[in-house]
Amino acid sequence: MAPWWARSLRGRVTFIATAVAALVLIPVGIAGVLVTRSVVTASVFSDTRDTAERIAYEMRGGALPMGAAIPVPRPSVDLIQVVGPDGRILASSDAARNLPPLSDVRPTAKNRVVSTTSCLPTECVHLTAVRVSMFADSPVVYAGRSTPDVLASRTLEVIVFAEVALLVALTAWATWLVTGRALRPVATMRHELDAVHAGDLSHRVTEPPGDDEVAQLARSVNGTLARLERSAEQQRQFASDASHELRTPIAGLRAQLESAQLYPDDTDMEALVSSALRDTDRLEAIITDLLLLARIGSRVDVVKEPVDLAELVRNELAVRSDKVPVRVELAGGVVVEGVRLQLARVLTNLLDNAQRHAEHTVRVTVRAEEPGTAVLAVENDGMEIAECDRERIFERFTRLDAARSRDAGGTGLGLAIARDVAMAHRGEIRVEDRPGGARFVLRLPLANR
Repeated sequence: MAPWWARSLRGRVTFIATAVAALVLIPVGIAGVLVTRSVVTASVFSDTRDTAERIAYEMRGGALPMGAAIPVPRPSVDLIQVVGPDGRILASSDAARNLPPLSDVRPTAKNRVVSTTSCLPTECVHLTAVRVSMFADSPVVYAGRSTPDVLASRTLEVIVFAEVALLVALTAWATWLVTGRALRPVATMRHELDAVHAGDLSHRVTEPPGDDEVAQLARSVNGTLARLERSAEQQRQFASDASHELRTPIAGLRAQLESAQLYPDDTDMEALVSSALRDTDRLEAIITDLLLLARIGSRVDVVKEPVDLAELVRNELAVRSDKVPVRVELAGGVVVEGVRLQLARVLTNLLDNAQRHAEHTVRVTVRAEEPGTAVLAVENDGMEIAECDRERIFERFTRLDAARSRDAGGTGLGLAIARDVAMAHRGEIRVEDRPGGARFVLRLPLANR
């Protein structure tokens, strides 16, 4: 079983931060102790050497008589002795009067200054031994002081490593606190996601302020939930539309067939077959459109390619025989990334809609807008669409006042298909103002060149 810290991202981050802090601070603490000891030792030996050199200089000049108490030139260096070649103490300071020789180290003629440590029965001292002259019987001056507490004990190490331990503990605590605060929105999102179920995908997670990684994650989660909700709604809508819209033509077809079965002699077979074929064609058209609506944006249509909208319009108009003339204004190089068949279906639906409602002319425009937007507009000179109806007409099987339509054709799904294709291509389709007519505008992001 993994340790507790390994089962939590917060624990892992805290453990890693603590380990890094320890790996950095412990060597720094050790280095600090060594440097401090070295600096203190060098300072002590500098004082003892200066004192010993000064006493030796005074002895060479005869300013310091043997047997007299040696004056202390530096109060911190109070242990001074002059020792003869036979080991006898010739003179000493008051503090060293009752002490044995401070050290048995004797400098040589070549190395007349020696700094060392020595432990007496009562204390340890740091001292410097200086040879007074080059002669073999030269006395030696010893100048020293008690070893400083910082060098004589482990107090420095205890203080430094207590501080290191405190800093490591503070690092662990701060990391645990900061990580917990940073991950709090994640925990909130997890609880909110646990409340989401297939029957209700309308819930959204709370988006924290800012634009950091957690905020971006929350927005991505909400985007995913929105797409899932739309997909589920499409499935429910498909079932509802199929059951509602197919019932009428099926019922009519069944009634005609039952009537023919009951009254075969009174049935006009040619009229019956023609009517049945019309109903069958309408059923086939509705089913085809419903299946397309259910498939738009799914993994079924993953093959996307660069599509030149001007070329798409020209190809579509080349195979159509419209009763109302179509004028075009096509800018070149307006290329989008998408499913060609779906975009062609949008254009077909918009043209069919325009032909049904136009009085004298239909116009198609293709152009590019800043920033990075392709625009395909189809407009006609029929009746205007009221402001309140401009969103409703994109709903499935929505029909406005019959007076607007010169033709009863269509399945009622054309504009719904156009809207879903636009959304699947990260674009939009809307009705814009056009005096004396209707203007449908499809906007899609331009393809990256």
